Parts: sequence; C-alpha cells; structure tokens
Amino acid sequence: MQILTSKTVVALCAAGLCTLASAKLPAPSPEAAAKAAEAAAKAAWAGKVDNYKLCLSQDKVAAHYRKTTPSAKPAVAGGAACADPGPFAYTPPAAKPAEAAGAHSPPGTASSPPSTQVPAAAAAPASKS
Repeated sequence: MQILTSKTVVALCAAGLCTLASAKLPAPSPEAAAKAAEAAAKAAWAGKVDNYKLCLSQDKVAAHYRKTTPSAKPAVAGGAACADPGPFAYTPPAAKPAEAAGAHSPPGTASSPPSTQVPAAAAAPASKS
C-alpha cells in the first residue's frame, strides 16, 4: 500500500472542491430575481453618476488651466456637455399573468371537440405485418 504525499492529498482536495463549486445552483426565486434586477439598475445608475462627476471635475480642471496659463488654447465648442443622470428611479417590469404568458393556452384555436364517439382502435386500425 502506498503512502499518499501531502501534495497528492492537496490535489485531491482541490479537485473535490472544484467539483462542488461547479454544481448547478437552483434558479433564483422571483423575489431574488427582482432584487438582483434592481441592484443591477442601481449599479448602472451609480456608474452614470460617477461619469457625470468625473466630467464636471475635468471641466473644472480645464477651466482652471485655461485661466492660469496664458498660452492655453480656448475651449473647443464641439465638446459634449456633462449630462446629469438625475435621481435613481427604478420601475420594475410588470409581471404578466399566466394566461397572457401563454402558459396554459394551446397555441391554436380548437377546430373540433377534444373527444369523439369513435374508439381509437376503430379510427386507426393497426396494420399487421
């Protein structure tokens, strides 16, 4: 019987952890999915606010540079103005009822009743070959 080295044990443990980490997680609940969507929207808005603040600070630095440096060129009029993203406002998407989502309805309109008086064996006789 061979003795396992510490490197082998560590490699086996790492492989076991990787197997556990790659296990499929269950789908999030609707509440968790809504919370994640709101968090993503808030993160996107925070990025827009950060870009707006950066734009304002760059304009302030450029204005100070032009004011203190006599050889500085004047500002180009073609530059885009800083756009304020406004306050954070999140409106969750409206949930569709089950019937509107098509979960319970058949795709087409029924053209005949679902059952007939003719037995299935008489409707399609089996061929014996």
